[in-house]
Amino acid sequence: MTGRPAALPPIDGPAAPAGPAGEGSLEVALAHVLQLGTYLSIGLVALGSVLLVAQGGSPTAGGPPLSIDGVVADLAALRPAGFLWIGIIGVLATPGLRVVRAMLGFLRREERRMATVALLVLGVIGVGVISGVMAR
Repeated sequence: MTGRPAALPPIDGPAAPAGPAGEGSLEVALAHVLQLGTYLSIGLVALGSVLLVAQGGSPTAGGPPLSIDGVVADLAALRPAGFLWIGIIGVLATPGLRVVRAMLGFLRREERRMATVALLVLGVIGVGVISGVMAR
């Protein structure tokens, strides 16, 4: 006898899952997508801001213009604009990546109705992106 009531789970092992095996794994995967995307994007924006200040710029003076063609060159040359724009694009893309991951998870779990909803959400996001680009 260990001196503990028998109803409590053992201290050295995890408690048994409440539902079917792997039920929470999709939710955990979706949380990881958001967490990793946010940390990476904010880290890139922070690095770009530090580089901007180190080069005598000011974060409150307005940002550099977006040049998709120049982002890779800016990153290679350690120019702040590349890090700032990749970070901002990452912040904007992370929720969409979460929806893509959810759709794939729903398909894997054969939840076709939820996968369809996720696909429709992606469609709405796509329409928003296209209309925003065309409005420029």
